[in-house]
Amino acid sequence: MTQTSEGVNGLTSVPALLQRNATEFADKAAYREKELGIWQNWTWSETADEIDALSLGLLTLGINEGDFVAIIGRNRPYLYWAMVAVQSVGAVPVPLYSDASAEEMAYVLDHCGARFVIAADQEQVDKVRDVQEGLSQFEKMIYLDPRGLRKYDHANLHQFSKVQDAGRAALSELMPELNRRREALNYDSTCVMLYTSGTTGKPKGVVLSNRNIIETSRHSSEFDSLSAGEDILAYLPMAWVGDFIFSLGQAYWTGFCVNCPESVDTMMTDLREIGPTYYFAPPRVFETQLTTVMIRMEDASPMKKRMFDYFMAHAKKVGPDILDGNPVNGFDKLKYKLGDLLVYGPLKNTLGFSRVRIGYTAGEAIGPEIFDFYRSLGINLKQLYGQTEASVFITQQPDGQVRSDTVGVPSPGVELKIAENGEVFYRSEGTFVEYYKNAESTADTKDPEGWVATGDAGFIEEGTGHLRIIDRAKDVANMSDGALFAPKYVENKLKFYPNILEAVVFGAGRDRCTAFINIDLTAVGNWAERNNIAYASYQELAGHPRVLETIQEHVETVNKSVAEDPMLSGCQVHRFLVLHKQLDADDGELTRTQKVRRKIIGEKFEDLVNALYDGSPEIYTETEVTYEDGRKGMISATLEIRDAKVVPVTASKIAAE
Repeated sequence: MTQTSEGVNGLTSVPALLQRNATEFADKAAYREKELGIWQNWTWSETADEIDALSLGLLTLGINEGDFVAIIGRNRPYLYWAMVAVQSVGAVPVPLYSDASAEEMAYVLDHCGARFVIAADQEQVDKVRDVQEGLSQFEKMIYLDPRGLRKYDHANLHQFSKVQDAGRAALSELMPELNRRREALNYDSTCVMLYTSGTTGKPKGVVLSNRNIIETSRHSSEFDSLSAGEDILAYLPMAWVGDFIFSLGQAYWTGFCVNCPESVDTMMTDLREIGPTYYFAPPRVFETQLTTVMIRMEDASPMKKRMFDYFMAHAKKVGPDILDGNPVNGFDKLKYKLGDLLVYGPLKNTLGFSRVRIGYTAGEAIGPEIFDFYRSLGINLKQLYGQTEASVFITQQPDGQVRSDTVGVPSPGVELKIAENGEVFYRSEGTFVEYYKNAESTADTKDPEGWVATGDAGFIEEGTGHLRIIDRAKDVANMSDGALFAPKYVENKLKFYPNILEAVVFGAGRDRCTAFINIDLTAVGNWAERNNIAYASYQELAGHPRVLETIQEHVETVNKSVAEDPMLSGCQVHRFLVLHKQLDADDGELTRTQKVRRKIIGEKFEDLVNALYDGSPEIYTETEVTYEDGRKGMISATLEIRDAKVVPVTASKIAAE
């Protein structure tokens, strides 16, 4: 394999990888999509033909080199083709979150100056139409699904299939121009622009080059020996950098197959049918799946429940060692095989993990117990650490070195260093080019030598070289007595419980820690049904005395665990309340990738935070919410505030440590 400044083996762009795959893997499946209950299939050769037709169609519409093209919709082969077609004509794809509001889309469309939009369906078309008057550079929109759009003004509205038809009709005329534009692409050409989640402000446009994407895809694929034989399920947002690398970068580098589910509702069924060999999910997905398993076991017969508990206890004891190839005595191996026949195998099949060879989780820290649960089943689940600006990969966990308390060693080609204040820095060939139209933020994040500030606090273990992340650097602070405050550490422990969906811990500059809790409506609702407890809403269930008692038990158990860590023992939760609403991205409390916007939550619920610290036993509050149809409304509630037992930690003990 020859690597130069002009690419690897002369492959300088994603469209170049497509041309290679169309030759080397011509008849191999490149994409599958379930439609009306039937899996549709496209080979690499057919995929190249579809992308050529769309590329030529874009030329007929007057697309220019350097134009920005927004792509909006759920995971579908057609929209992945659209990204590569846009690249092929020298333009820049900008995928947007499909669940974003029209106003959120307006900011991105205006900021990048998109001339074209490729939208999945009427819902996305309508969002753009609602804000298009404020978009000075917007000209044309292409839609994929024609349902509901027949009576729209089609002066600047074009059907995806008809654009492809126009491209095929102009093949002889425009193919030379398409070839010229493809050949003009090089390693430093822009491959994609992805917008950050915007936890602290407006999203920033992260410019990633072909070098960034191809080198990252190459190194990460080689790290886990990914091949053309892999199958993945593409279900995470297309606007997220992880999906771009897994479903486009690595897929085009290795030639493996990308499978798209029919809908969000059928995702779990489709997952089981595909049985991916390579799988990624954020911790929330693994937590939800585990919650579903535990709910089902609560409803199982006593005999099945006893068998499940017995074999899972054994799996927890020896499963990870068997997975890592560590010595395990013959009797324990035999017992594990029996457990695999009776429990682990059927459970993996139910989850859709029977064929998973490599599984990853990232985005947030995953609870150790949840992580160990999946590995005990024989699922090779690993953690990685990354960000949009790195083209995902900063660290990965090598096989045989997988632990729940680290995020692994530097990915191939990545250098790490820790600043004096504990912040993690990296540099690699995956490091982003710049923040679009934001030279100041680019300079603040990436220095002239290419070192990028992650914004996370952590340290590298001596001996192992593994990176341990403590928390977001901006969230790590001190309490009024000087004790270290790391809220994410406590929040992750709380979220291990299936009853707790989200937690937000406060305490910076304060004399003690307090917390907001969101219950998991599925888990707690199931418990309520089994116990004949009637409820009419999330708010009513969240305020039920028995629910509050259960959450208090969880908080106090976590406090005991936190107290065992001398560095973070001051982060025990003294008081808490269960919020009357679920934190929601539509209300600005979470990002579109479901990350907590801590500062916004603290400001929005300032009255509740104050009540946690002034000793109030309860607090009346009114909150604006956004309904599913976009309407705004107000909800009110009187929330009970509870005190939680903490484990006393003496100052002398802390000092001694």
